[in-house]
Amino acid sequence: MKLEIITPDKKLFEGEIKSAIFPGNEGSFGVLDNHAPMIATLKAGKIELINENNSKQEFIVKGGVVEVLKNKVIVLAE
Repeated sequence: MKLEIITPDKKLFEGEIKSAIFPGNEGSFGVLDNHAPMIATLKAGKIELINENNSKQEFIVKGGVVEVLKNKVIVLAE
């Protein structure tokens, strides 16, 4: 699936991933390929990604919103 992480200053990440774990306001949650559509708010924490090469990447965010739709994930982060 495709993921974009965007902040007010710049785009932190854009690419294909296998999975992601987000720091949701109601608790952490994961997103895998072909996930159901959803919108959720994020609290301060780290976004953990597993990319196509099975390597892990982490991004620290102060909060934001994540949208999952048609195998595309967009994060608007602070």
